[in-house]
Amino acid sequence: MLEIVTLSNSNGAILQISNYGATILSLKIPDKNGNLINVVVGLESPEEYTKQSYLDHHLLLGATVGRHAGRISGGVMAIENQEYPIYNQNGAHLHGGKQGFDKKFWNIDTVINGKNSSVKLSYISEHLEENYPGNLHVSVNYELMESNTLKITYEGTTDKTTVINLTNHSYFNLEGCGSILKHHLQVHSHSYLEVDNRLLPTGSIIPSKGTRFDYGEKSLIEKEGFAGIDDTFILEPTQFNVAMLFSTSNGICMNIYTNQPAIVIFTPKYLPDLNYSNNRSYKKYPAICFETQNFPDATSHPHFPSSILRPGQLYLNETVFQFDILSDS
Repeated sequence: MLEIVTLSNSNGAILQISNYGATILSLKIPDKNGNLINVVVGLESPEEYTKQSYLDHHLLLGATVGRHAGRISGGVMAIENQEYPIYNQNGAHLHGGKQGFDKKFWNIDTVINGKNSSVKLSYISEHLEENYPGNLHVSVNYELMESNTLKITYEGTTDKTTVINLTNHSYFNLEGCGSILKHHLQVHSHSYLEVDNRLLPTGSIIPSKGTRFDYGEKSLIEKEGFAGIDDTFILEPTQFNVAMLFSTSNGICMNIYTNQPAIVIFTPKYLPDLNYSNNRSYKKYPAICFETQNFPDATSHPHFPSSILRPGQLYLNETVFQFDILSDS
């Protein structure tokens, strides 16, 4: 059954969560003039997310992605000398398969209202769901702090060795409509993963300095050489503040923090013609995703950080989106 939870704080921020896909439906943040801006792309109603006309586009607006975010190559996973065939298209398994976590009804465990409001949702992915081994117990906690900060915490445990790589797939536009090309972006990363023509990692790690992937200094997204982004940026182990997005138009600045080793940044060229919230319209390069996670296809590349989870271990993915108001400088 579809359930919706709304959290708010004393500064006017409002977060709306659906139990379908443990999805962020909307996140409204006050801008420099006190206007509430929905900084994530959302649909007009929660019911729209369950319709096939939306699901056919595979957008995953605001959804929780799992068991494995990103791509796995070869149509098979090798775990402890056993192979598990997995659904794939053109040799790539994407975002958990045909019926990933974004298409599941999660249980709403707790809702805490008041200072630093939060909602915790959970889901049990049974052994061999999408042919992943192990009964996997996962939870996500969304916390809206008084500081206009959203903290997302994923946890997972298993009874059999498996793989796990969770992320949230929100599409951000700090102005609530139009394009993100005039947003400023900074990413604290010195390298990225090389990919083939199917966007599968080759295993090579490439320095980003001087390339179109170099956002080490704050710059317009639409800088010289920009041709869209759908790539994995490798994060420094000691760098907790990993990225920043800023709109000079309304002053909203979003700083991103995570304990994950990588962040997949995705800028779709266009959004499909759907019924977006408040009849919002979007232009070319309408939004940007920050998918904090492990390296894609880690099971195929032993030198990547491991995505293996064993019985007795705790999977933990913590990501913070902190919103502030800055001057135009």
